[in-house]
Amino acid sequence: MTPPPEAPVSEAAISEAPVTVHDAAPHWPAAARPREGAPNVVFVVLDDCGFSQLGCYGASIRTPAIDRLAANGLRYTNFHVAAMCSPTRSSLLTGRNHHSVGMGYLADFDTGFDNARGAISPKAATLAEMLRDAGYGTCALGKWHLAPPAECSPVGPFRNWPTQRGFDRWYGFLGGEDDQYAPELWEDQHYATLPDRDDYHLSEDLVDRAEAFLADHVTTTPERPFFLYLAFGACHAPHQAPADFIEPYRGAFDAGWDAERERVLARQKAMGLVPRETALPDRNADVAPWDEVQEDARAVLRRMQEVFAGFTTHTDAQIGRLVDYLDAQGLSENTLLVVMSDNGASGEGGAFGSENEYRYFLGLPDTLEENKAAIDRLGGPWTHNHYPAGWAQAGNTPLKMYKKFTFGGGIRAPLVLHWPAGIAERGGFRSQFHHVIDLVPTVLELAGVEAPGIYRGIEQLPVHGTSLAYSFADAGAPTRRGTQYFEMGGQRGIWHDGWKAVTRHTSGTAYDDDVWELYHIAADYSETRDLAAAEPERVAALTTLWWQEARRHGVLPLDDRAQARAFARDPATTSRREFVMLPGTRLLTPVSGPNFALRPFRIEAEVAPLAGGEAGVLFAYGRRAAGFALYVREGRLSFDYNLAGRHVTLRAPGTLTGATHLGGELLIHGEQPRFVLSVDGMVVAQAELPMAFPAGFGLLSSQCGMNYPSPVSPDYAAPFRFTGGLARVTITLGEADPAAGDGLWQAALRRQ
Repeated sequence: MTPPPEAPVSEAAISEAPVTVHDAAPHWPAAARPREGAPNVVFVVLDDCGFSQLGCYGASIRTPAIDRLAANGLRYTNFHVAAMCSPTRSSLLTGRNHHSVGMGYLADFDTGFDNARGAISPKAATLAEMLRDAGYGTCALGKWHLAPPAECSPVGPFRNWPTQRGFDRWYGFLGGEDDQYAPELWEDQHYATLPDRDDYHLSEDLVDRAEAFLADHVTTTPERPFFLYLAFGACHAPHQAPADFIEPYRGAFDAGWDAERERVLARQKAMGLVPRETALPDRNADVAPWDEVQEDARAVLRRMQEVFAGFTTHTDAQIGRLVDYLDAQGLSENTLLVVMSDNGASGEGGAFGSENEYRYFLGLPDTLEENKAAIDRLGGPWTHNHYPAGWAQAGNTPLKMYKKFTFGGGIRAPLVLHWPAGIAERGGFRSQFHHVIDLVPTVLELAGVEAPGIYRGIEQLPVHGTSLAYSFADAGAPTRRGTQYFEMGGQRGIWHDGWKAVTRHTSGTAYDDDVWELYHIAADYSETRDLAAAEPERVAALTTLWWQEARRHGVLPLDDRAQARAFARDPATTSRREFVMLPGTRLLTPVSGPNFALRPFRIEAEVAPLAGGEAGVLFAYGRRAAGFALYVREGRLSFDYNLAGRHVTLRAPGTLTGATHLGGELLIHGEQPRFVLSVDGMVVAQAELPMAFPAGFGLLSSQCGMNYPSPVSPDYAAPFRFTGGLARVTITLGEADPAAGDGLWQAALRRQ
């Protein structure tokens, strides 16, 4: 922003200016400060954690740390989010509805429309920006997922990274999920290497970093409050945790998901979390009755839930470490600690779950046989597992559907508030309707900070939320929210004065064909009694109101393409056909780097004449969950094609002594692609591949001369840096296959 011109200085002022410091009065501008007594703020955001997957919300899963916070604070039973992660997080950090700020769907996609740019609009200052300008210290840790893929690059632009959206410090990962044992991490705006520990786990690392930030902050500026945003990768897939957290759950879920739903609902009623008359809705259509699940499948399905439970308990233990640290430093009393989830439990694991969730992203079928073969590895570093939909429905008890849907299972989430200095009641419930956009105005009210009308020269959107601080001291206070719309990938809903209209939508079908259901949420907590036929006028009024809210908040144009949005890209990002990569460089996404999907491509590495003992990765795309790598091992040029855990490995015979050009090429002729290895222009090996490289891998990086933080191939350990003289690797992309693209488009449309 260009600074305003300085006012001219008069001749008199110049002549009267003091000549030395002895003639001048010093002046130090006062630092910005929030109101006296403003609380510290800690947001703990869980990922894909369903309404009933915490002990204090009725779960069989043990979460003693969060339970203690709830027992000494408040639990909200009517709190809502945006059905998916990036949209919820954009609302959590701005107090505005997610379409209004440009996050209509995931940050992975910039579709060319202002409601889905994959980044938070500069018209919406974040809570971190507002609090930092008021004198708070700010730190973000963990998952970001609020920068579009074109900006996920080692050279930026960084305008949508945490450090340019209000956070003084950041340590975490850019995408929607990451390997808990080998994440691709960034510190501020620099690539970070993992701590050198055999027992490394991301959740533990994030809390270590949280303690380090707090130590620095309270040591250096104890008079300033802090805002800590701690966004775990847990409990999103991959479900990974140390074995000693998983093993205590062995046998805990043998009765199956139907019995688990009954047990959880009974607990919820007993603790007063849900009304006594609450009924379980029918099973979601994609969930089989447990007693009809084939016997040989049950063992692996139970194991997947045991792993998830251990993962959740492990995460809770890290939250407990943070709380203990706050207690030990005398910080807990005046810290507003918020624990929440970004959406409901995920049904993306399908009928049998998956040992490798990337198969879901790529539209590849899972097989029960592969899951059974992996049963002893689940939760460890060589699986990228996700549990089946039946356990996700149990995790959303007593609600229907999952993440992505606008029924309760997608948008109603746990919310625990703990603030000893400001919340007198211990262990209370609050049933007022609230939405994630209400947390920013709550914090602003408590801190005595006003949302700016103009920020960095840009007129700001009004904050859409309503502070929920009025509910702290009065469980019976009427809700101050009147209306809230919902939309996610074509799924729509609206809540108004205790009533909710909601519809399911199938991608590619006409919105006019959607059938709206009607529920009186005030009397039907779990959406089991559809009153649409009995009250058509109310349905009509609510659907009209939905369209009004949609226009008001930038929801239109509607977009139901789900993962097929990956095909909606700025043409300027698709024209580049050649990438020259230097050793040690990495390109983060198929937008900032080469996009290998559905097209032929060639990789050529220029090396110093080989002496015969060199080894290492020449070029890699991806990690152990999926990708491919061209490398030298035991004197042989090799290629590993990792199709979400299904490997095709090609090795050239003979020695490489004296070679200077090592290459690999994917050829697509008809339906059967073929990969060819070459040395100094001569073909030395080739093999058929099961399919062309698919789209949908998301934030996997291209890497030159190494493969880090985890290896694409089990042939080597990361980083497996090339030990020879590597000058450069040139990637040349061919034209994408339109026929294959059309087929993948249709497959993506079918996945919701």
